[in-house]
Amino acid sequence: MIKLYGSASCNSCRKAKAWLEKQGLDFEERNIISEPLTKRELKEILSLTETGTDEIIATRSKVYQKFSFDFNELSFNELVAVIEENPSLLKRPIIMNETKLQIGYSEEDIHQFVPRKVRRVYSKKMTETLFYLELEKQKVV
Repeated sequence: MIKLYGSASCNSCRKAKAWLEKQGLDFEERNIISEPLTKRELKEILSLTETGTDEIIATRSKVYQKFSFDFNELSFNELVAVIEENPSLLKRPIIMNETKLQIGYSEEDIHQFVPRKVRRVYSKKMTETLFYLELEKQKVV
């Protein structure tokens, strides 16, 4: 199941939600400001990151500027406590399933959440369309 973690004021979150809905994909949505992530959920997210906290902490946020320590030097429990108290520290949206994670909205990257069999069908149809367009182009010339 795809999970979409975001906030009401986040434009990228709204784009991600609209894209998932347009694709007809089932997903769970949650506002992480009004309902912060649990320790278990944060652990799941961090386990899917490639760069750990650098990938999920919004270093340009006003909340981040309040802190004078290096987030990379925090223990997991310390990090979780800080995020639980300050959920707006997280970059948004966070889109994930059991094996994939995307931080922020990118129309190119979000395609990874479309099931492989659907991507194959789409790819086949696109190839056929391009083939027929090329045939039509050759007839015109």
